Amino acid sequence: MSEQMTNQQPQQEQDLGEQTRVRREKLAALQAAGEDPFQITKYVVTHRSADIREGFDALEGKSVSVAGRIMSKRGMGKAVFCDLQDVKGRIQLYVRIDELGEEAFAKFKKTDIGDIVGVEGEVFRTKRGEISVKAHKVALLSKSLLPLPEKFHGLTDKETRYRQRYVDLIMNEDVRRTFRIRTAFIKHVRKYLDDRDYLEVETPILNTIQGGATARPFVTHHNTLGLDMYLRIATELHLKRLTVGGFERVYEIGRIFRNEGMDPKHNPEFTTIELYEAYADFHDMMDIAEGILSSAARDILGSYQVQWLGVDIDLTPGWKRLTMIDAVREYVGVDFDAVSGDEEACRAVEAAGIDMEGCERTWGTALYEAFDQRGRFEHELALRDMGNDEAGMMDEDYITAMEYGLPPTGGMGIGIDRAVMLLTNADSIRDVLLFPTMKPLD
Repeated sequence: MSEQMTNQQPQQEQDLGEQTRVRREKLAALQAAGEDPFQITKYVVTHRSADIREGFDALEGKSVSVAGRIMSKRGMGKAVFCDLQDVKGRIQLYVRIDELGEEAFAKFKKTDIGDIVGVEGEVFRTKRGEISVKAHKVALLSKSLLPLPEKFHGLTDKETRYRQRYVDLIMNEDVRRTFRIRTAFIKHVRKYLDDRDYLEVETPILNTIQGGATARPFVTHHNTLGLDMYLRIATELHLKRLTVGGFERVYEIGRIFRNEGMDPKHNPEFTTIELYEAYADFHDMMDIAEGILSSAARDILGSYQVQWLGVDIDLTPGWKRLTMIDAVREYVGVDFDAVSGDEEACRAVEAAGIDMEGCERTWGTALYEAFDQRGRFEHELALRDMGNDEAGMMDEDYITAMEYGLPPTGGMGIGIDRAVMLLTNADSIRDVLLFPTMKPLD
């Protein structure tokens, strides 16, 4: 760190402390005068910023009521221009002394950037052509006691952005857009499957055993029952039970917890969509995967063309179907002449030092023979006996369910977070999680 930067930091901290002191004094003065903004519990909003801009022709000259955060103030005389930010964007406020009156105008001039206000006023267009609201009444609804990041540099440090997502959302429209896309994608997935007669279900997050995947679990303790429990590492086993029970198409969108490391593609808790369809196979699952992602790009982004990590990707329907071996041979360049089967293909890829998440069995035709499942569970138990704490445990009830008969079933899982990374061109999973797991500050 340069000497100049070292000298600037104490000054910035001093300035921040001074601004905070002044803001707290302003709040104390308001409270002493019986004008505590935190006593206001409701404010009627008739229009949002985008509503005014989009409906200007019908609203010009009409009275509206808006509310939001002051993001900038310009002008020191008898008129002040402000940018008000709400959930749909920004709108300019025009505040004049002859409209508000001297006392109300003097109070308004004491507001700070970051304060939340409610404004009643008239919709008009300025001489420069900007759609605005001419304020007739202004109410301070919440006092911001901490100043927002400096206008031109903003909140740029990623570590701080992740830890203080609330400030990140205030300052960065691109971040707000990312999480709107995330919500839109989850809604899209839900509608896509609902329209195909899938039933959305909820299965337990706390389990008495770990199963459904190979991962180290988070362990907690149930005091009343006096036993350890595990946060789920997958939803598979419960969803298959429901398929046995006659729900032929089921899915769950939910949180999964894995007690593992953190990197740009991994977070200890994440969201998946897992689904199962009776009398279907992996070809049907490929169709659904393609359908979900391609239609999401079309409906949410307006284009099948996306860019991720510097690569242009075409999600137009009609994706090429390849086996794992053929895909790795074509796109990764590993020689598979002596390799047979997907598992060996995965090992060959790993030996080449290439990260291939796709080597995990994330979709396909579900194994449904009870004898096969018992053999697999016993294999997992043997691994645990050898010290592998990521191996699953014997689930006798699941085997019992299989013995009642699971129809031929296709199953698939999609990581919601990674899909959103693709749709938003994000290079880290933390960019698409509102509150990612972070190492505590010292």
